[in-house]
Amino acid sequence: MKILIKNIHNRIETVSEYFSAFSEEELRQKAAPEKWSKKEILGHLIDSAQNNIRRFVIGQYQHEAHIVYQQNAWVKAADYQQYDSQDLLDFWILLNKHLCVILKNLPKEHYQVLTNWGGSIASAKIGEDLVPLEFVAHDYLRHLDHHLRQMGMNL
Repeated sequence: MKILIKNIHNRIETVSEYFSAFSEEELRQKAAPEKWSKKEILGHLIDSAQNNIRRFVIGQYQHEAHIVYQQNAWVKAADYQQYDSQDLLDFWILLNKHLCVILKNLPKEHYQVLTNWGGSIASAKIGEDLVPLEFVAHDYLRHLDHHLRQMGMNL
């Protein structure tokens, strides 16, 4: 878990520098109307961090954590295109620092607690699609990297 936490901290530094280099217009630009802008991708990563924080905390006091969300609905509800870009970046940074603290404090005996993973409310079924919290922690970085590459970052 220590290496994973270090890697997330590295992404925090990298994303901060990368995101700050763009103009507001560049951050709002979409490749197609149905695609997310860089701001919306970062917003989605905020939503991902929030939902995974819940998984890691609830997994410490419940045998199974059932947390699913509709990613497009969350991005739409938050209207990340209208956010101040620095506020959006600061929010993402703080959530990821907070997530790292929670991972650091996650007792090893909770690594195998099961939680819903991926999917959405429509596709998730209680008792199905369950994976250990340790898997979710490592997948969080994989998911983060996927979207950072989508924004054009070289990792």
